[in-house]
Amino acid sequence: MRTTWPMALLIACAPPGSVNAGTPPDSRDVQKHIDAVISGLLPAVEIDGQSSRSTLADRMKALNVPGVSIAVINDGEIEWTRGFGVTKLGGAPVTPDTPFQAASISKPIAAATALRLVEEGKLSLDADVNATLKTWKLPPSAFTATTPVTLRALLSHTAGTTVHGFPGYAAGTPLPTVPQILNGAAPANTKPVVVDQAVGAKFRYSGGGYTIAQQLMTDATGQSFPALVREKVLVPAGMTRSTEDQPLDAARLATVAWPYDSKGHEIPGGPHTYPEMAAAGLWTTPTDLARFAIDLREAALGKAGHALTPQSASLMLTPVKDGYGLGVGTRSAGNDTSFGHGGSNEGYKAVMTLYRGSGDGVVVMTNGDQGGQLGEEIVRAVAAEYGWPDPHPIKRTVAAVEIGQQARFIGTFVIPGAGDFKVRRDGDRLTAEIQDGVWSPLFPDSPTSFFVTDRDLRITFADADHGTVVAGGWKGEFTRKSEPAAP
Repeated sequence: MRTTWPMALLIACAPPGSVNAGTPPDSRDVQKHIDAVISGLLPAVEIDGQSSRSTLADRMKALNVPGVSIAVINDGEIEWTRGFGVTKLGGAPVTPDTPFQAASISKPIAAATALRLVEEGKLSLDADVNATLKTWKLPPSAFTATTPVTLRALLSHTAGTTVHGFPGYAAGTPLPTVPQILNGAAPANTKPVVVDQAVGAKFRYSGGGYTIAQQLMTDATGQSFPALVREKVLVPAGMTRSTEDQPLDAARLATVAWPYDSKGHEIPGGPHTYPEMAAAGLWTTPTDLARFAIDLREAALGKAGHALTPQSASLMLTPVKDGYGLGVGTRSAGNDTSFGHGGSNEGYKAVMTLYRGSGDGVVVMTNGDQGGQLGEEIVRAVAAEYGWPDPHPIKRTVAAVEIGQQARFIGTFVIPGAGDFKVRRDGDRLTAEIQDGVWSPLFPDSPTSFFVTDRDLRITFADADHGTVVAGGWKGEFTRKSEPAAP
């Protein structure tokens, strides 16, 4: 599906082998946890009466993901880390020290860096960013005339700024400067970043806003962004295998997990370069991201000696709108609250989550474009094994609907402002292309509505040409796409 849906909803390889990278031997109890997780992956939706658990090896093969790295946090400490599969087909095994692109999990690191600068008096959360920006200025608009854009608004995705995300730049192509990116000027491959809705009115995810924050931080300090992040966050949090350098030098590039598309084909030229470092530029490992999450949690619990003060950490984890704080999403589950982020770059998908109360969490990083689905299945396996309040599969029942009756819904459908999806017949069932090149079986739960199992998504038809899609808390209306007339 060619869409701009919320990232968290979208958020043939060698058999995977486990690598421990020289850490001390696990206790038998920990090994039992590991075995249970890698043999108990769970889908987003379970069909009543059917077994749904899968092995990590099987799911990596099915989803064309060559490599996976996992760090599990238990009671506020990293309990185990493991690498599975390979850095590239025919290449070295993934280990816990293998770097991956974190994609949008760069945003929590950038937000923490900005808050360090606020603590030091070099930035203000609530001043007009144009008062500090030097190299580039945010163009004035009717929306900023009375309510200026602030750092707080940028970090919470409430600034009304445009440009959801970035495709990066293939190896060997010209790289734009940050001002060129913000202006949408060649060789930038995205549109200008502007404010096109009321500042502070609502949450709208904007990598463009984080790129403004990146320029703000470098203008305020005169330091490069990688140097700032290293000094303010990576070193204090003990993130020894992380960098914002874009692109990597040849020596470091030789150690990373190589990116693959949804069909298991290597991304031409290897990793894309992301000058939009605050939004998408972090290279790291699950172990380092686990260290960051633990450091942030402990600071928020009031403990000193961390990258952020307790006040800044608590502020970062406090929702502004729609459950998003300053750089992280939050959600309530039972009597606890979790925080985290997902990440999606070309050929890389990742997820990070940690509970504030229990200190339980997990970080998963992958080098395949279907790694987002795989990562969520791993998170559900960890949640089941460790008894977390969520996430757990949704239970749904399949209705008996003849394929002939379903066939009237075959076609291409358009969601205005979001994209399109296709429905086709595959034997005795319908399938839908919800992600480009990936077809998911459609299961009817009524004569006019269908669900998939790889995500929380339902398609309901009002008639053969119209209907609605509901994905989590997101809803969009669709209509049948007109086909060109035959010659």
